[in-house]
Amino acid sequence: MACRLRRRPQVHDVRQGRQAAGRPQGGAAVVSTRQITLLTQADCTLCEHAKQVLAKVGADHPLTVTEIELTSEEGQRLAMEAGVLFAPGVLLDGRPFSYGRLSERRLRRTLTGTASPASRPSDRSST
Repeated sequence: MACRLRRRPQVHDVRQGRQAAGRPQGGAAVVSTRQITLLTQADCTLCEHAKQVLAKVGADHPLTVTEIELTSEEGQRLAMEAGVLFAPGVLLDGRPFSYGRLSERRLRRTLTGTASPASRPSDRSST
């Protein structure tokens, strides 16, 4: 009787071009490189701090950092579009992320996708 209670292994058909649920194809997760634009200026201690934070975070996450002088024409244009009031300004994938002292914790949370709902502007609802 115990033999009849055991389930036989089932084979499930996965359509071509689709992957099995819950399993990444190829065995590894796909990680994309994030683009960071750092708006800096000369003799800026907060800019140096931001560079150190980006170097630390870049060791754990794939980042491409582009540094642009805030006094340049392109730097002023980006600062106006992003609402950066003073250096350093940080744009993550072309969107404003922060200006002033860069928070390593906030950057890491954003890059790993574990930011709390209250810190995401799109998740806030008016009550």
